Amino acid sequence: MFHLCGSVAASSPISLVFDCFSSSRCKPQYKNFAMAVVNVKSYLTRQARFRLCNVSGYMTELLEIQADNPDFHVLFIPGNPGIVNFYKGFLESLYELLEGNASVTAIGHLSQTSKDWENGRLFSLQEQIIHKMDFIDYKLHNKEVPIVLVGHSIGSYISIEIFKRYPGKVIHCIGLYPFLALNAESSKQIAIKKLADSRVLSLTASLVLSLLGLLLPIPALRFIVKKSFGNSWSADAVDTACSHLVLYHIIQNMLFMARTEFKKLSETPDWEFMRAKKDQIAFLFGSDDHWGPLSMFEEISKQVHGVDMSIETEGYDHAFSCTEAGSLWVARHVACLINKHVITTT
Repeated sequence: MFHLCGSVAASSPISLVFDCFSSSRCKPQYKNFAMAVVNVKSYLTRQARFRLCNVSGYMTELLEIQADNPDFHVLFIPGNPGIVNFYKGFLESLYELLEGNASVTAIGHLSQTSKDWENGRLFSLQEQIIHKMDFIDYKLHNKEVPIVLVGHSIGSYISIEIFKRYPGKVIHCIGLYPFLALNAESSKQIAIKKLADSRVLSLTASLVLSLLGLLLPIPALRFIVKKSFGNSWSADAVDTACSHLVLYHIIQNMLFMARTEFKKLSETPDWEFMRAKKDQIAFLFGSDDHWGPLSMFEEISKQVHGVDMSIETEGYDHAFSCTEAGSLWVARHVACLINKHVITTT
């Protein structure tokens, strides 16, 4: 099944909740409107808390919102760059829309952190996957609280690999603008692959960007980011780009991880696993996204009949979490999917 996702008229998290629950695809949990208002308001003040966590000896950046008595735990896996602060608004909106039924945690990628904790070491896609599994083993081992995986871009691929490892612990997996296979028609992917594959080019790019970070004042960096990525980016996203995307060790790790992504994703997706778990997997594609093109949407439709898929037609790009409107819209969509597949079936 698939849906074309239309506009969201709601202007606040509360109205987004009721708009979401009024959808034919999202059944309400509450029989009484007043009860819903009271319940939602009691959770609106919680903000995502940033903290460092030691995962198997590696310092890891987390953003978390802990529910008082969660029915499940949403574990969010970012794309590349895997910098959790890019997703702050999205995570907070998602927590609010889930009304305190779930704790929400975003885990950053190894050595894509504000400090070079690993002294220049580079980490592959496979090492990033193992890192997320280690986090589950040591930090989310409570068997009474199941996990809902939500991944963005390459995080969607990572989430599926995690699902394979924990089929009993994970109860649902949602891929947002998923990067699951190479797109031979994308000139951007071809250019990035050439950059990542060349040690000289990747070193040069890393040095140039890190020098800009050292030499330019913050207002100048903010101006460059806005001109490069658009004025629609939120203040948090601009600040995160200025503080992280000019750090040599982060740029090097982004490119090295991309290099290993391109190698791994040249393989055929695991259709057999997706078919076996199709009732526990959902995807959201963008209408114009070279990382998750509509050709992949069509291929999944052919290979995995009946999987829940939607196409976002509002014009938000792959970096949805960098705008306030994109964060709210996608959070609403994810909350609807969780309400449909997880909450109303448990």
